[in-house]
Amino acid sequence: MTERGPATRVVLAPDKFKGSLTAAEVAAALATGIHDERPRLEMIQLPVADGGDGTVAAALSAGFEEVVVDAVGPTGEPVRASYALDGDRAVVELAAVVGLAKLPGGFDPLRSSTYGLGQVIADAIRRGATTIVLGLGGSASTDGGAGMAQALGARLLDDNGDELQPGGGSLSQLVRLDLTPLRAMLGSIKIIIASDVDNPLLGPRGAAAVFGPQKGAASHDVELLERGLQHWSKIVSETTGRDHAGRPGAGAAGGAGFAALALLNADIEPGIGLILDLIDFDRRIVGADLVVAGEGSLDEQSLAGKAPIGVANAAARAGVPVVAVAGRLQLSPPQLHKAGISAAYALTDLEPDLDRCIANASSLLRRLGARIAQEWLA
Repeated sequence: MTERGPATRVVLAPDKFKGSLTAAEVAAALATGIHDERPRLEMIQLPVADGGDGTVAAALSAGFEEVVVDAVGPTGEPVRASYALDGDRAVVELAAVVGLAKLPGGFDPLRSSTYGLGQVIADAIRRGATTIVLGLGGSASTDGGAGMAQALGARLLDDNGDELQPGGGSLSQLVRLDLTPLRAMLGSIKIIIASDVDNPLLGPRGAAAVFGPQKGAASHDVELLERGLQHWSKIVSETTGRDHAGRPGAGAAGGAGFAALALLNADIEPGIGLILDLIDFDRRIVGADLVVAGEGSLDEQSLAGKAPIGVANAAARAGVPVVAVAGRLQLSPPQLHKAGISAAYALTDLEPDLDRCIANASSLLRRLGARIAQEWLA
Protein backbone atom coordinates (compact mmCIF):
# COMPACT_ATOMS: atom_id res chain seq x y z
CA MET A 1 0.00 0.00 0.00
CA THR A 2 1.21 3.54 -0.80
CA GLU A 3 2.30 5.41 2.31
CA ARG A 4 -0.58 7.59 3.52
CA GLY A 5 -1.64 9.33 6.70
CA PRO A 6 -4.09 7.71 9.11
CA ALA A 7 -7.19 6.56 7.25
CA THR A 8 -10.38 8.41 8.16
CA ARG A 9 -12.96 7.53 5.52
CA VAL A 10 -13.85 4.51 3.39
CA VAL A 11 -16.57 4.24 0.76
CA LEU A 12 -18.27 0.85 0.33
CA ALA A 13 -19.69 0.60 -3.19
CA PRO A 14 -20.39 -3.06 -4.04
CA ASP A 15 -22.93 -4.51 -6.43
CA LYS A 16 -25.10 -7.45 -5.36
CA PHE A 17 -23.79 -10.98 -4.95
CA LYS A 18 -26.39 -12.55 -7.21
CA GLY A 19 -28.35 -15.35 -5.59
CA SER A 20 -26.89 -14.57 -2.20
CA LEU A 21 -26.91 -10.95 -0.96
CA THR A 22 -28.21 -7.61 -2.12
CA ALA A 23 -25.70 -4.82 -2.68
CA ALA A 24 -26.87 -3.16 0.54
CA GLU A 25 -26.35 -6.41 2.48
CA VAL A 26 -22.84 -6.77 1.04
CA ALA A 27 -21.99 -3.20 2.07
CA ALA A 28 -23.43 -3.73 5.57
CA ALA A 29 -21.44 -6.93 6.13
CA LEU A 30 -18.22 -5.26 5.00
CA ALA A 31 -18.94 -2.26 7.22
CA THR A 32 -19.35 -4.52 10.25
CA GLY A 33 -16.02 -6.25 9.59
CA ILE A 34 -14.18 -2.96 9.05
CA HIS A 35 -15.75 -1.44 12.16
CA ASP A 36 -14.60 -4.40 14.23
CA GLU A 37 -11.00 -3.45 13.39
CA ARG A 38 -11.23 0.32 12.90
CA PRO A 39 -14.21 1.58 14.96
CA ARG A 40 -13.39 5.26 14.46
CA LEU A 41 -13.41 5.22 10.68
CA GLU A 42 -16.13 7.08 8.82
CA MET A 43 -17.84 4.64 6.48
CA ILE A 44 -20.11 5.65 3.61
CA GLN A 45 -22.24 2.82 2.23
CA LEU A 46 -23.14 3.41 -1.43
CA PRO A 47 -24.46 0.13 -2.88
CA VAL A 48 -24.49 0.27 -6.67
CA ALA A 49 -26.06 -1.55 -9.61
CA ASP A 50 -25.50 -1.77 -13.35
CA GLY A 51 -29.12 -1.47 -14.47
CA GLY A 52 -30.45 -4.86 -13.37
CA ASP A 53 -32.05 -5.79 -10.07
CA GLY A 54 -30.77 -3.52 -7.33
CA THR A 55 -31.01 -0.36 -9.43
CA VAL A 56 -33.92 1.05 -7.41
CA ALA A 57 -32.20 0.10 -4.15
CA ALA A 58 -29.11 2.04 -5.23
CA ALA A 59 -31.22 5.13 -5.86
CA LEU A 60 -33.01 4.77 -2.52
CA SER A 61 -29.69 4.51 -0.69
CA ALA A 62 -28.73 7.82 -2.31
CA GLY A 63 -31.80 9.56 -0.88
CA PHE A 64 -34.55 8.98 -3.43
CA GLU A 65 -38.07 8.41 -2.07
CA GLU A 66 -39.59 4.94 -2.38
CA VAL A 67 -42.94 4.76 -4.15
CA VAL A 68 -44.91 1.50 -3.90
CA VAL A 69 -47.57 0.76 -6.51
CA ASP A 70 -49.98 -2.01 -7.43
CA ALA A 71 -49.23 -3.57 -10.81
CA VAL A 72 -49.40 -6.92 -12.57
CA GLY A 73 -46.56 -9.40 -12.61
CA PRO A 74 -45.20 -11.18 -15.69
CA THR A 75 -48.17 -13.53 -16.01
CA GLY A 76 -50.90 -11.12 -14.87
CA GLU A 77 -50.96 -11.81 -11.13
CA PRO A 78 -51.17 -8.78 -8.80
CA VAL A 79 -47.83 -7.59 -7.43
CA ARG A 80 -46.60 -4.73 -5.28
CA ALA A 81 -43.67 -3.01 -6.94
CA SER A 82 -41.51 -0.11 -5.86
CA TYR A 83 -39.58 2.53 -7.73
CA ALA A 84 -37.51 5.54 -6.69
CA LEU A 85 -38.54 9.18 -7.08
CA ASP A 86 -36.62 12.40 -6.51
CA GLY A 87 -38.49 15.49 -7.71
CA ASP A 88 -38.93 15.08 -11.44
CA ARG A 89 -36.53 12.10 -11.66
CA ALA A 90 -37.65 8.49 -11.33
CA VAL A 91 -35.78 5.20 -11.35
CA VAL A 92 -37.82 2.21 -12.48
CA GLU A 93 -36.55 -1.36 -12.45
CA LEU A 94 -38.03 -4.03 -14.69
CA ALA A 95 -36.98 -6.85 -12.37
CA ALA A 96 -38.99 -5.34 -9.50
CA VAL A 97 -42.30 -5.87 -11.28
CA VAL A 98 -42.00 -8.32 -14.21
CA GLY A 99 -38.72 -10.05 -13.44
CA LEU A 100 -38.06 -13.75 -13.12
CA ALA A 101 -38.40 -13.52 -9.35
CA LYS A 102 -41.99 -12.31 -9.79
CA LEU A 103 -43.16 -15.49 -11.55
CA PRO A 104 -45.73 -17.19 -9.30
CA GLY A 105 -44.72 -20.66 -10.40
CA GLY A 106 -42.53 -21.98 -13.18
CA PHE A 107 -41.40 -20.33 -16.38
CA ASP A 108 -44.03 -19.19 -18.88
CA PRO A 109 -41.94 -18.06 -21.87
CA LEU A 110 -44.81 -17.53 -24.32
CA ARG A 111 -47.32 -15.70 -22.10
CA SER A 112 -45.05 -13.65 -19.83
CA SER A 113 -45.37 -9.93 -20.49
CA THR A 114 -43.86 -6.54 -19.63
CA TYR A 115 -47.30 -4.95 -19.08
CA GLY A 116 -46.61 -4.29 -15.39
CA LEU A 117 -43.45 -2.36 -16.27
CA GLY A 118 -45.55 0.05 -18.32
CA GLN A 119 -47.92 0.48 -15.38
CA VAL A 120 -45.05 1.53 -13.11
CA ILE A 121 -43.68 3.96 -15.71
CA ALA A 122 -47.19 5.45 -16.09
CA ASP A 123 -47.44 5.95 -12.33
CA ALA A 124 -44.11 7.81 -12.29
CA ILE A 125 -45.33 10.08 -15.10
CA ARG A 126 -48.56 10.82 -13.23
CA ARG A 127 -46.49 11.80 -10.17
CA GLY A 128 -44.58 14.38 -12.19
CA ALA A 129 -41.47 12.54 -13.37
CA THR A 130 -40.08 14.03 -16.57
CA THR A 131 -36.89 11.95 -16.64
CA ILE A 132 -37.15 8.21 -16.08
CA VAL A 133 -34.16 5.92 -15.73
CA LEU A 134 -35.24 2.47 -16.81
CA GLY A 135 -33.19 -0.41 -15.42
CA LEU A 136 -33.47 -3.41 -17.73
CA GLY A 137 -32.42 -6.88 -16.63
CA GLY A 138 -33.81 -10.07 -15.17
CA SER A 139 -36.90 -10.10 -17.39
CA ALA A 140 -39.25 -13.08 -17.32
CA SER A 141 -40.64 -12.35 -20.79
CA THR A 142 -39.64 -12.14 -24.45
CA ASP A 143 -42.45 -9.91 -25.68
CA GLY A 144 -40.30 -7.21 -27.27
CA GLY A 145 -41.67 -4.68 -24.79
CA ALA A 146 -45.13 -4.94 -26.37
CA GLY A 147 -46.84 -5.28 -22.99
CA MET A 148 -45.05 -2.20 -21.68
CA ALA A 149 -46.25 -0.24 -24.71
CA GLN A 150 -49.85 -1.42 -24.17
CA ALA A 151 -49.82 -0.28 -20.54
CA LEU A 152 -48.64 3.15 -21.71
CA GLY A 153 -51.56 3.48 -24.10
CA ALA A 154 -50.48 1.83 -27.35
CA ARG A 155 -53.17 -0.27 -29.00
CA LEU A 156 -52.00 -3.59 -30.41
CA LEU A 157 -54.86 -5.07 -32.43
CA ASP A 158 -55.37 -8.47 -34.05
CA ASP A 159 -57.37 -9.19 -37.20
CA ASN A 160 -60.64 -9.00 -35.23
CA GLY A 161 -59.78 -5.55 -33.90
CA ASP A 162 -59.27 -6.97 -30.39
CA GLU A 163 -56.34 -6.17 -28.11
CA LEU A 164 -53.49 -8.62 -28.52
CA GLN A 165 -53.14 -11.18 -25.76
CA PRO A 166 -50.05 -10.77 -23.55
CA GLY A 167 -46.74 -12.45 -24.20
CA GLY A 168 -44.29 -12.98 -27.02
CA GLY A 169 -46.25 -15.99 -28.23
CA SER A 170 -49.02 -13.69 -29.51
CA LEU A 171 -46.90 -11.17 -31.42
CA SER A 172 -47.32 -12.93 -34.76
CA GLN A 173 -51.06 -12.15 -34.58
CA LEU A 174 -50.53 -8.37 -34.54
CA VAL A 175 -52.23 -6.59 -37.43
CA ARG A 176 -52.36 -2.91 -36.45
CA LEU A 177 -50.46 -0.67 -34.04
CA ASP A 178 -51.98 2.61 -32.86
CA LEU A 179 -49.49 4.82 -31.01
CA THR A 180 -51.65 7.92 -30.62
CA PRO A 181 -52.61 7.38 -26.94
CA LEU A 182 -49.03 6.40 -26.04
CA ARG A 183 -47.59 9.53 -27.64
CA ALA A 184 -50.14 11.68 -25.80
CA MET A 185 -49.11 10.17 -22.46
CA LEU A 186 -45.36 10.46 -23.04
CA GLY A 187 -45.27 14.00 -24.39
CA SER A 188 -41.73 15.25 -23.75
CA ILE A 189 -40.84 12.64 -21.10
CA LYS A 190 -37.19 11.60 -21.32
CA ILE A 191 -36.47 7.88 -20.95
CA ILE A 192 -32.92 6.66 -20.34
CA ILE A 193 -32.19 2.93 -20.48
CA ALA A 194 -29.57 1.71 -18.02
CA SER A 195 -28.15 -1.46 -19.54
CA ASP A 196 -24.82 -3.04 -20.41
CA VAL A 197 -26.42 -5.49 -22.88
CA ASP A 198 -25.54 -4.77 -26.51
CA ASN A 199 -27.55 -7.55 -28.17
CA PRO A 200 -29.83 -6.67 -31.09
CA LEU A 201 -33.47 -7.70 -31.11
CA LEU A 202 -33.24 -10.46 -33.72
CA GLY A 203 -30.96 -13.21 -34.97
CA PRO A 204 -28.44 -15.52 -33.29
CA ARG A 205 -27.46 -12.80 -30.77
CA GLY A 206 -31.02 -11.61 -30.35
CA ALA A 207 -33.48 -11.63 -27.47
CA ALA A 208 -35.11 -14.98 -28.26
CA ALA A 209 -31.99 -16.96 -29.21
CA VAL A 210 -29.73 -15.78 -26.39
CA PHE A 211 -32.06 -15.04 -23.51
CA GLY A 212 -35.15 -17.15 -24.31
CA PRO A 213 -33.70 -20.42 -22.98
CA GLN A 214 -32.84 -18.67 -19.70
CA LYS A 215 -36.56 -18.01 -19.31
CA GLY A 216 -37.65 -21.58 -19.96
CA ALA A 217 -38.07 -21.43 -23.74
CA ALA A 218 -37.53 -24.77 -25.49
CA SER A 219 -36.13 -24.78 -29.04
CA HIS A 220 -39.59 -24.64 -30.65
CA ASP A 221 -40.55 -21.80 -28.28
CA VAL A 222 -37.44 -19.87 -29.32
CA GLU A 223 -38.43 -20.25 -32.98
CA LEU A 224 -41.96 -19.03 -32.28
CA LEU A 225 -40.70 -16.09 -30.23
CA GLU A 226 -38.19 -15.14 -32.94
CA ARG A 227 -40.95 -15.10 -35.57
CA GLY A 228 -43.10 -13.00 -33.28
CA LEU A 229 -40.31 -10.49 -32.65
CA GLN A 230 -39.61 -10.29 -36.38
CA HIS A 231 -43.27 -9.50 -37.05
CA TRP A 232 -43.44 -7.03 -34.13
CA SER A 233 -40.37 -5.15 -35.36
CA LYS A 234 -41.80 -5.03 -38.90
CA ILE A 235 -45.10 -3.52 -37.70
CA VAL A 236 -43.26 -1.04 -35.46
CA SER A 237 -40.96 -0.02 -38.31
CA GLU A 238 -43.90 0.48 -40.68
CA THR A 239 -45.75 2.54 -38.07
CA THR A 240 -42.85 4.75 -36.95
CA GLY A 241 -40.83 4.91 -40.16
CA ARG A 242 -37.69 3.82 -38.32
CA ASP A 243 -36.02 0.43 -37.85
CA HIS A 244 -34.48 -0.05 -34.39
CA ALA A 245 -34.24 -3.86 -34.36
CA GLY A 246 -30.51 -3.90 -35.08
CA ARG A 247 -29.51 -1.30 -32.52
CA PRO A 248 -27.20 -2.44 -29.71
CA GLY A 249 -29.33 -3.00 -26.62
CA ALA A 250 -32.58 -3.61 -28.51
CA GLY A 251 -32.46 -7.23 -27.33
CA ALA A 252 -32.13 -6.29 -23.66
CA ALA A 253 -34.75 -7.73 -21.29
CA GLY A 254 -36.47 -9.90 -23.87
CA GLY A 255 -36.66 -7.03 -26.35
CA ALA A 256 -37.99 -4.44 -23.92
CA GLY A 257 -34.98 -2.39 -24.98
CA PHE A 258 -36.36 -2.39 -28.53
CA ALA A 259 -39.75 -0.98 -27.53
CA ALA A 260 -38.10 1.66 -25.32
CA LEU A 261 -35.84 2.75 -28.17
CA ALA A 262 -38.43 2.59 -30.93
CA LEU A 263 -41.61 3.72 -29.16
CA LEU A 264 -40.46 5.71 -26.12
CA ASN A 265 -37.60 7.49 -27.95
CA ALA A 266 -35.27 6.32 -25.20
CA ASP A 267 -31.52 6.81 -25.04
CA ILE A 268 -29.35 3.96 -23.82
CA GLU A 269 -26.33 4.36 -21.56
CA PRO A 270 -24.01 1.92 -19.75
CA GLY A 271 -25.81 1.02 -16.56
CA ILE A 272 -23.08 1.53 -13.99
CA GLY A 273 -22.04 4.96 -15.29
CA LEU A 274 -25.63 6.13 -15.22
CA ILE A 275 -26.17 4.86 -11.68
CA LEU A 276 -22.95 6.44 -10.41
CA ASP A 277 -24.06 9.79 -11.83
CA LEU A 278 -27.48 9.31 -10.27
CA ILE A 279 -26.10 8.75 -6.77
CA ASP A 280 -23.56 11.58 -7.15
CA PHE A 281 -20.69 9.15 -6.67
CA ASP A 282 -17.87 11.48 -7.75
CA ARG A 283 -18.77 14.05 -5.10
CA ARG A 284 -19.35 11.53 -2.35
CA ILE A 285 -15.89 9.90 -2.62
CA VAL A 286 -14.02 13.20 -2.27
CA GLY A 287 -11.64 12.86 0.68
CA ALA A 288 -11.99 9.07 0.90
CA ASP A 289 -8.93 6.96 1.69
CA LEU A 290 -10.25 3.80 0.08
CA VAL A 291 -13.15 2.58 -2.06
CA VAL A 292 -14.30 -1.04 -1.82
CA ALA A 293 -16.04 -2.36 -4.93
CA GLY A 294 -17.44 -5.84 -5.50
CA GLU A 295 -19.79 -8.32 -7.15
CA GLY A 296 -20.58 -12.00 -6.97
CA SER A 297 -18.13 -13.11 -9.65
CA LEU A 298 -15.17 -10.98 -10.65
CA ASP A 299 -14.26 -12.42 -14.04
CA GLU A 300 -13.72 -11.64 -17.73
CA GLN A 301 -17.31 -10.42 -18.10
CA SER A 302 -16.65 -7.85 -15.37
CA LEU A 303 -14.02 -6.22 -17.59
CA ALA A 304 -16.68 -5.39 -20.18
CA GLY A 305 -18.00 -2.60 -17.95
CA LYS A 306 -19.67 -4.24 -14.98
CA ALA A 307 -20.16 -2.37 -11.72
CA PRO A 308 -16.71 -2.91 -10.08
CA ILE A 309 -14.92 -1.58 -13.16
CA GLY A 310 -17.17 1.48 -13.32
CA VAL A 311 -16.52 2.14 -9.64
CA ALA A 312 -12.76 1.70 -10.14
CA ASN A 313 -12.74 4.12 -13.06
CA ALA A 314 -14.62 6.75 -11.06
CA ALA A 315 -12.34 6.32 -8.05
CA ALA A 316 -9.25 6.62 -10.27
CA ARG A 317 -10.43 10.03 -11.46
CA ALA A 318 -10.50 11.13 -7.81
CA GLY A 319 -7.15 9.52 -7.00
CA VAL A 320 -8.66 7.10 -4.48
CA PRO A 321 -7.35 3.50 -4.37
CA VAL A 322 -9.79 0.66 -4.92
CA VAL A 323 -9.93 -2.89 -3.63
CA ALA A 324 -12.64 -5.38 -4.52
CA VAL A 325 -14.49 -8.25 -2.91
CA ALA A 326 -16.13 -11.10 -4.79
CA GLY A 327 -17.76 -14.43 -4.22
CA ARG A 328 -15.22 -15.92 -6.57
CA LEU A 329 -12.25 -14.32 -8.30
CA GLN A 330 -11.21 -15.31 -11.82
CA LEU A 331 -9.00 -12.37 -12.77
CA SER A 332 -5.22 -12.32 -12.46
CA PRO A 333 -3.36 -9.56 -10.57
CA PRO A 334 -2.26 -7.93 -13.87
CA GLN A 335 -5.86 -7.87 -15.08
CA LEU A 336 -7.01 -6.34 -11.81
CA HIS A 337 -4.32 -3.67 -11.85
CA LYS A 338 -5.10 -2.79 -15.47
CA ALA A 339 -8.74 -2.32 -14.42
CA GLY A 340 -7.68 0.02 -11.61
CA ILE A 341 -8.19 -2.46 -8.76
CA SER A 342 -5.23 -2.67 -6.37
CA ALA A 343 -6.25 -5.97 -4.76
CA ALA A 344 -9.19 -8.36 -4.66
CA TYR A 345 -10.52 -10.68 -1.97
CA ALA A 346 -12.75 -13.69 -2.63
CA LEU A 347 -15.11 -15.55 -0.34
CA THR A 348 -13.88 -18.81 -1.85
CA ASP A 349 -10.43 -18.05 -0.41
CA LEU A 350 -12.03 -18.47 3.01
CA GLU A 351 -14.56 -21.19 2.14
CA PRO A 352 -13.83 -23.29 -0.98
CA ASP A 353 -17.18 -25.13 -0.85
CA LEU A 354 -19.50 -23.05 -3.05
CA ASP A 355 -22.75 -23.99 -1.29
CA ARG A 356 -21.35 -23.13 2.14
CA CYS A 357 -19.83 -19.99 0.66
CA ILE A 358 -23.24 -18.79 -0.54
CA ALA A 359 -24.99 -19.79 2.68
CA ASN A 360 -22.44 -17.97 4.85
CA ALA A 361 -21.69 -15.03 2.54
CA SER A 362 -22.47 -12.37 5.13
CA SER A 363 -20.16 -13.72 7.83
CA LEU A 364 -17.42 -14.36 5.27
CA LEU A 365 -17.70 -10.80 4.00
CA ARG A 366 -17.39 -9.56 7.56
CA ARG A 367 -14.09 -11.45 7.81
CA LEU A 368 -12.93 -9.92 4.53
CA GLY A 369 -13.90 -6.48 5.81
CA ALA A 370 -11.69 -7.00 8.84
CA ARG A 371 -8.83 -8.13 6.62
CA ILE A 372 -9.21 -5.07 4.38
CA ALA A 373 -9.13 -2.84 7.43
CA GLN A 374 -5.94 -4.47 8.66
CA GLU A 375 -4.16 -4.29 5.32
CA TRP A 376 -5.45 -1.03 3.84
CA LEU A 377 -6.81 1.17 6.62
CA ALA A 378 -4.02 1.24 9.18
